[in-house]
Amino acid sequence: MSDAVQALQAAAVAALSAHPVLAAQLKGIYDGPPPRADFPYVAVTDGLVTDWGTKTQQGREIRLAFTVWDDGEAASRLADLMGHVDDALVAIPRDLPGWRIASFVFLRSIILRDPAGPWAGLVEHRVRLLAV
Repeated sequence: MSDAVQALQAAAVAALSAHPVLAAQLKGIYDGPPPRADFPYVAVTDGLVTDWGTKTQQGREIRLAFTVWDDGEAASRLADLMGHVDDALVAIPRDLPGWRIASFVFLRSIILRDPAGPWAGLVEHRVRLLAV
C-alpha cells in the first residue's frame, strides 16, 4: 500500500471517528470486514489506486470506498448512516503527510442486501493527490 493511501485512509478514519452521529451509532470502523462485529459498522474497502502524476510531480488517484453494514429490518438507518459518512469525509484536511488533496469528488453510492444477510451500503469517492 502506498504512503498516499495510508495517509488518506488514516485521515478518513479520523474524520469518521470524529463525526458525532457516527461516533454515537457505529459499533466500529474496520480495515475490511471483521469476522464477528456488532452492527452497524463501517469497513474501509481497498480502493483502486492509479498514477495521477505530472512530469515533475508524483501523484495518485485513489478510489476511497467505505461499506456501511447494518442488520436492520429496513434500509432507512443504513441510508442515514451513509449520508453521515459522506458528510464526515468533508472534514478530511487537504494537507496530509507528504501529500496535498487536489480534488475530492463523490462518485457513487448503492445499497444492497442478500435476503439471508445484512444490508450493505457502499459510498465511494475519487481523490486525487499530489506529492508535496
